[in-house]
Amino acid sequence: MSNRYGQQTYRNGGYGGLGRPDDEYDPYGEGYGGDRFSPPAQQQRNPRPPPVVRNAPPPRSAQRGYETNAEREIGKVLELIKKEWPAMCENDCVPVQLALQLLDSSSVGRAHEYRNFQKTHQYLQDSLKNIVHDYHQGFNSSIGTFHKIQGSIQTSQKKVRALKESLAASKTALCTTDPELKKLHATSRMYDGVLQTLNELDDLRQVPDQLEARISEKRFLTAVEVLQNALRKLRKPELDNIGALSDLRSYLANQETALMDILIEELHEHLYLKSPYCQERWQALSKHHNTTDGNFTEIPAVAPFHTVLDMIDWERSAAEDPQKNPEADTFSYVNLLVEALNKLGRLEGAVDTLKQRLPVELFGIVNETINDIDQKHPSSLRGGSSGTNGLHMYGQRETRMRADVIYDLLWTLYGKFEAIAEGHRVLHEAIKALIRREGAGNNSILLGSFKELWNLYQNEIRSLLHNYVTTDADVYQFNSSPRPGAGINGKPDFSKDHLFKFAEADAKSVDMATEYEALDGIIRASVPGLTTGSRKGADGKKGSLVVPRSDPATARKSAAPGYGSNLGPGTYKSLVEPSVFNMSLLLPPTLVFLQRLKNIVPPGSDLATSTLTSFLDNFLVNVFQPQLDETLGKLSDNVFGEADAFQQDSEWEHLARKPIFKGTSSFFTVVTAFCRMLGTIPHDQALSALIITQMMRYYDRCFSWFKALVTKAQESATSQALRASAAMALEPNEIHEVIQQIWKSETSDFALLAKEASLLIAHTDEKKLDLSDIIQDRDTIQSLCLLYTSMKWLSVKVLGMRHITRNETDSSRASLPRPEKKRWTLLNDPNKAAALEEGPVYLPMTQETVQQFDSILSSYEELASTALRTLHTEIRCRIVQSLHTALSPETAPYLLEQEVTEPDPQILSLNSEMIVYDETTTRFLREREIAFIRTGLGLLINTYLIGNSSMVAPMNAKGCGRMQLNILVLQQNLKNIEEGVDLVRAANYYELFDKGPDAIVAKAKEAAEEKAKEGEEGKGGDRFTYDELKALMELCYSEQLADPERGVASQAKRQMADKLLNLSEYMWQS
Repeated sequence: MSNRYGQQTYRNGGYGGLGRPDDEYDPYGEGYGGDRFSPPAQQQRNPRPPPVVRNAPPPRSAQRGYETNAEREIGKVLELIKKEWPAMCENDCVPVQLALQLLDSSSVGRAHEYRNFQKTHQYLQDSLKNIVHDYHQGFNSSIGTFHKIQGSIQTSQKKVRALKESLAASKTALCTTDPELKKLHATSRMYDGVLQTLNELDDLRQVPDQLEARISEKRFLTAVEVLQNALRKLRKPELDNIGALSDLRSYLANQETALMDILIEELHEHLYLKSPYCQERWQALSKHHNTTDGNFTEIPAVAPFHTVLDMIDWERSAAEDPQKNPEADTFSYVNLLVEALNKLGRLEGAVDTLKQRLPVELFGIVNETINDIDQKHPSSLRGGSSGTNGLHMYGQRETRMRADVIYDLLWTLYGKFEAIAEGHRVLHEAIKALIRREGAGNNSILLGSFKELWNLYQNEIRSLLHNYVTTDADVYQFNSSPRPGAGINGKPDFSKDHLFKFAEADAKSVDMATEYEALDGIIRASVPGLTTGSRKGADGKKGSLVVPRSDPATARKSAAPGYGSNLGPGTYKSLVEPSVFNMSLLLPPTLVFLQRLKNIVPPGSDLATSTLTSFLDNFLVNVFQPQLDETLGKLSDNVFGEADAFQQDSEWEHLARKPIFKGTSSFFTVVTAFCRMLGTIPHDQALSALIITQMMRYYDRCFSWFKALVTKAQESATSQALRASAAMALEPNEIHEVIQQIWKSETSDFALLAKEASLLIAHTDEKKLDLSDIIQDRDTIQSLCLLYTSMKWLSVKVLGMRHITRNETDSSRASLPRPEKKRWTLLNDPNKAAALEEGPVYLPMTQETVQQFDSILSSYEELASTALRTLHTEIRCRIVQSLHTALSPETAPYLLEQEVTEPDPQILSLNSEMIVYDETTTRFLREREIAFIRTGLGLLINTYLIGNSSMVAPMNAKGCGRMQLNILVLQQNLKNIEEGVDLVRAANYYELFDKGPDAIVAKAKEAAEEKAKEGEEGKGGDRFTYDELKALMELCYSEQLADPERGVASQAKRQMADKLLNLSEYMWQS
């Protein structure tokens, strides 16, 4: 009982503690708590626990907190029983067996423990009494409560019996049939059906307002659900006979079609960037493209497209959030529209409509962008003037202005294109996820719009490239664009040119405003939701339609298809002058866009990303390369055909160290511009070959002009002979080789100069020179100098462009295996065309092409060397021709009767010509070339005056004085031209004439003695050969030999023979 009535705090220490340690139920817990084995009463009061109990460990209850004395005592008793009498604690304990053992006094019995058993029993009784004494009040109250509970249970039993009897009676009553009750049941069901029908009619009555509200709020999923639920209700058989619903059926059928149109228009609004919520994204994309420019406003934070795709859960159907604006997130809104169209059952028709309107929309976007950029950039700041047919060479400032216009157009347009492609990718993914969720398989009809988009992108890009590169027409018309007003056979129907256009109407007129209000009222009444009151004009009236928005994006639909009244349908206006040089500006943004488009193309689609640039290959080969060839040819023809092409460039100081031709600088500008442009496009040997061809053409032009300079004007057209200097410079003879050796030698070689003089004199003696062999025009000499400097400058500049590449692509050679895919990579940033203006320029060539290039360089060098050799030889031919004229007795006889105090006119003319010649060469040539021309002039004059002394016979002393005067004048003039020059040898030679024949023989004797002493041939200025002294000896007797008296002549011959014999003895004795 102690365990039953004990409090919660003492439950473990009560009577129930006699059970198992794990608190299991003890069936003998109360059965052996009597007084059967109790000790006498006097031993039960305050018994002293045995020693074993004192030393026993404290019970577990003592360890749990504060306990009473009775609880502690009972705990100790239990511990003692467990220790001394463990069998009493077992569940299968048999008390009779233990009693028998205590009565057994044998050796195996436990009679000797009986007294100890009694003490333990008494101790247990005392502990239980203490427990009862401590908790007797709780026991008494529990007894009263038990009786109350027992009374409540008896009352509940009586109620249950009564309820059971009532249920049995009700069951019996229900089993009895009643016809009236059946009628009531049928009537009730009919009334329920009527009530349900009335409720459905009430719901249907609210459908138009609900549908209009949902469409106005752009909650199209909910609108579709409302519409479909209403249509489903109207199709119930019980509503077929209700005539009042016919108008509602017609209205909802119209609303289904109108809702589809609204959904398609909303898709167009966001796919083609007409919605104001799409502006931020395409603007951010266009600014992101043009980050290399550095001059742009802050780019708004727009998440990357791949991040947006990852954030959309395609596995779950799209759901609307009433707390958010559905249009704020364009991609989620497109997903919602696709879901709504699918629920409406019109998704396939919507996709077909999108494909049909795609060309018109893209054309409108391109046209609108061009018009915006046209208004943004004034025509005076576009870096070019019209009428040049693409043949104008732009400077750095003009290139920068053109680049600003083209980059602004392309970055803006490609930003829009990328945003449109992203929208179509989201549309593709939404339809694909929808098909996957519904298990419809791979529906190519619904998923094929992206390839159609790319085909139109390709056509638009090709048309833009054609429009700004080709110069055959300012406007390019492409076949893929829609052609409004075209007839059945594809030809324009001119009868429709003057049709009425809403864009031409005055939207602010009173009549137009009234008509718009009436139209808006009719649409609002017939198709709720098609118009919305949220869009108000400036006057606050609800006049904006949902579909035809009156914003700039919609204006591009109603505007004329082309820009300007003179443009036909399907055409674009060129913002800058078309030119092949625009290719370097057009290609980098295009490649950036195509590279970014690869990341947007859906994986697994029928559009391979590796073929995105294949149309550029075709454009380069079929359009750009022929246009480049034509433009390059025309530019070269302009350079060759200019009147001042072979005149000195007025700005040569900024280009070269010495003056050059204007045509050369212009031609190199053309070559540089084309090489800069080629550096921005993939390498193709066919394009490099075009430059090499023009370089060869320029060489041919310069060589032809050189031949025109050095051709004798007096000769007939059929046998045009070159002048003497040019012939010697061109013809491969011994003189030509000696001149080349002199040019190649680093220092002056007297032997080569003497050999050159001897060969030249021998050649001119064999073939006499006349005035037609001499270049008498100073401008011609100047042109030859410019030709040399121009060819040298051009060869050095072109050599700096030499670059060998491993890319052997050549589109002009069908025999070569063409790569499957051209490497369309950006060689530099998209702003490279302007950045290259100050960078190095290279002409990429293969090993085969570079041989032609090196051959052209060699031709330039050879032409320059030919011009220099011509200049070198020309001054010498002038000297020889002038001296020949001066020594000729027919022109200037040397048998004089009186002394001459002035030099011959031919000598003075030669001096002036040499001065002018030297001034011209000094102005245009470098020091090495000047020294090459100057060195050896004095040696040539000395050699000629001495070697051709026999020409002046007969000559007397006064004639010899004239010769010496001419020599003196020549020497004084030569000192201003050639450094360290003198004509001492010639002067000494003719001085011997004054001294007479004996002096000549004495001179020969002196020379022989010096030769014997030195053991070698003397080379002093006063040493002469036998032939020279012999000619001088004959010149001394020339006056007597020319005497008409035979005696004087005969005596002179005998004397001359004696002197020549003596001369030969001295000159040949060794």
